[in-house]
Parts: sequence; structure tokens; C-alpha cells
Amino acid sequence: MRSRSRSSVNKKIITLDELSEKSERLRSAGKRVIATNGCFDILHVGHVRYLAAARKLGDVLVVGLNGDNSVCQLKGEGRPINREQDRAEVLAALESVDYVTIFPELRATNFLRAAQPAIYAKGGDYTPDTLDPKERAVLEKFGTRIEIIPFEKGYSTSQLLTRIGEG
Repeated sequence: MRSRSRSSVNKKIITLDELSEKSERLRSAGKRVIATNGCFDILHVGHVRYLAAARKLGDVLVVGLNGDNSVCQLKGEGRPINREQDRAEVLAALESVDYVTIFPELRATNFLRAAQPAIYAKGGDYTPDTLDPKERAVLEKFGTRIEIIPFEKGYSTSQLLTRIGEG
């Protein structure tokens, strides 16, 4: 039977308001907050390695997770494969991830405002110039450093879904 109390994994899934409060406390304590975001629809080894590398950049890794509606807008019909709460729980189970916040918007601007990270990590399929201008403006406001983590070739959810479809 499933317990209704919040497990240690579920305690890592927090609201935007909780993220804002926790981030402020962490920064006040001298901790370096690292933020990243994405859909993380079907978690694979490329994601795990990316998140571990992001976590090594600082003291606390917060992950902004695109909600179901925004994933559909970004990835198209039939996505996400996994619901937002399930995706959040899988992310929160990773040792490298300290907190997960689901955001409903297409862009991560509100998540970034709440996190106010010292460092913003993105995968190697991005460059600082290809980041959304509004997201970049929020990061500049807080003096956030942007770190691009090299892309793991051969690992993508889209490729995985294609392979599954061929099976």
C-alpha cells in the first residue's frame, strides 16, 4: 500500500514560492545555487550525466521542469510521454538533484527569477546566444554565469522514441 506521507524524494519537489525562499536562504548561507531546466520526458543516461556535471558546478542543483502543456508546445503532439509529476519524481530521485520545481510556462523566466542562481547550466545543444532573450535578461539581472555542458552525442529522447517505434 502506498504511503501518503511525503517521502524524501517528494520533499525535493517544491513550488516556485518554496524555491524562492529556499534559494534566498541558501545564498544567504554562502551556498552556490546552480539551476537548469528542461522537459526530461524520458530520463536517459545523457540526462543523468548532464545533471551530475551541472551539480559539480556548485553546492545545490535546482531543476526547473517544464509542465505537461509546455512540453506539448515544445515537442509536439503525443508529448510528454510521462506526466509532469512522474517526471519530477524521477528527477528528484537522482542524487545530483537537490530540488525540482515544475513550471507551466513555455519559458523558464519565472523559475529563474525564483532560483536566482549563481550559475545557469544548459546542454551543449545551446549557446549563450541561442538562449531565450527574456531568460538571458533575467540571468543578466542577477549576474548569473551561464555554463554550457558538452552535449552527450547519441543520447536524446527523440532518438530513443524513434528507436522504440522501430522495435
